[in-house]
Amino acid sequence: MDKIINLRPDLKAIGELVKPGSSLLDIGCGEGDLLSWLQENKKVSGRGIELSQSGVNRSIARGLSVIQGDADTDLQYYPDQAYDYAVLSQTLQTLRQPHEVLKQLVRIARHAIVSVPNFGHWKNRLYLVFMGQMPVTKTLSYEWYDTPNIHFCTITDFVNLCERMQLTIEKKLYVTHQGAPNYFNNKGLFANVFGEQGIFVLHR
Repeated sequence: MDKIINLRPDLKAIGELVKPGSSLLDIGCGEGDLLSWLQENKKVSGRGIELSQSGVNRSIARGLSVIQGDADTDLQYYPDQAYDYAVLSQTLQTLRQPHEVLKQLVRIARHAIVSVPNFGHWKNRLYLVFMGQMPVTKTLSYEWYDTPNIHFCTITDFVNLCERMQLTIEKKLYVTHQGAPNYFNNKGLFANVFGEQGIFVLHR
């Protein structure tokens, strides 16, 4: 049975973007859900980096090749173009230097796939307008005082950052609360309002 149904919506979409038989580094891989699915369903040669020891332990228990590491400091030790894909899913906003990590992603892999929660989603806008408080939603589920997210951005913010860094965006998708991925063009004004998450395939 296709195990993609057990993945988060953004991971489902990422899984479909990866070509069978490719090599992949999953940065911030959690308990290895994406790696496990890709190995079983697409025969991907996958490796993972995870900051939490519990995530590493769970991944290893599932038979995955995962090490403990910090994306902010450890990606510099990987050689150029070592992988077909480098994946960073729902992790960029937790990093101290997200733009530097993006530089490393497109250096160590031919394609970087990045997913980010969209702070510009209409529910977040309404929450701020009517509640006057930082939003707490299914996608942004932490209170402002205990969140690991330190660099919130919108889909349009991310597109603008890639332009400033002169990164080529091969594909742009947004994911709705129903979990359906949709492609978009240009700055993605519609995506910026209705997408709960943005997914991007990048290269230098």
